[in-house]
Amino acid sequence: MCYQILLTEEGDYRQHSLRGILTAMQSVRAYIQWAAVGIATVAVLAGLTAVGMRLAERPFTYVSVSDVPQAQAAIILGASIVRGVPSPVLRSRADGAIALYDAGKVGKILMTGDNGALSYDEVTPVRKYLLEAGISAGDIFLDHAGFDTYSSMYRARNVFQADSVIIVTQDFHLPRALFIARHLGMEAYGYVAEGEGTWNEYMREIPASGKALLNLFTRRVPKYLGDVIPITGDGSTTWY
Repeated sequence: MCYQILLTEEGDYRQHSLRGILTAMQSVRAYIQWAAVGIATVAVLAGLTAVGMRLAERPFTYVSVSDVPQAQAAIILGASIVRGVPSPVLRSRADGAIALYDAGKVGKILMTGDNGALSYDEVTPVRKYLLEAGISAGDIFLDHAGFDTYSSMYRARNVFQADSVIIVTQDFHLPRALFIARHLGMEAYGYVAEGEGTWNEYMREIPASGKALLNLFTRRVPKYLGDVIPITGDGSTTWY
């Protein structure tokens, strides 16, 4: 009799344990499903944000120098340096700014990029490249604290006090930069630099566009600002 009771109790315990495991598995499955839905929703919204920026900024984007409206300055957005000289991507951006300057579309060129360490400098090699191309020294401004696109646009408006600019970068990058600049209060236009973006570069714009929107919504102030340096002045004072 006692043996039967023990068997019955053991069976009840196993059934109870099994029901607990199944319930836990169902809960985990539900959490995973909700997480998947959440991730998919965020991805779709980020993708729509990137597409929306591209559509919104299309009227202000140009591929011909002759069609671009005049502005105070051309902004060259930073990219990698290879063995001390601008990479092909960055060189194409610099060439676009030079073309705008030579055509009289801008009177100044602002090179903005990452110079946060002595061992890494995106701006000085471009300065040398611009000088070799015949750009007047006083017309070349360097922003050593353009650590991301938002910071570059914010500093162009608030540190260099630029009212109107022509942003020079590749097609994959231009809509986001234009969107930020115009929402920070600048009269901004975009000139598409030569160079085909890769699939990865276009895909990276999806989360980057979401980040840009968040920065604008929260009115993020970059960590490094410094003294005001009007774009109408002498650019050589910004070199060092």
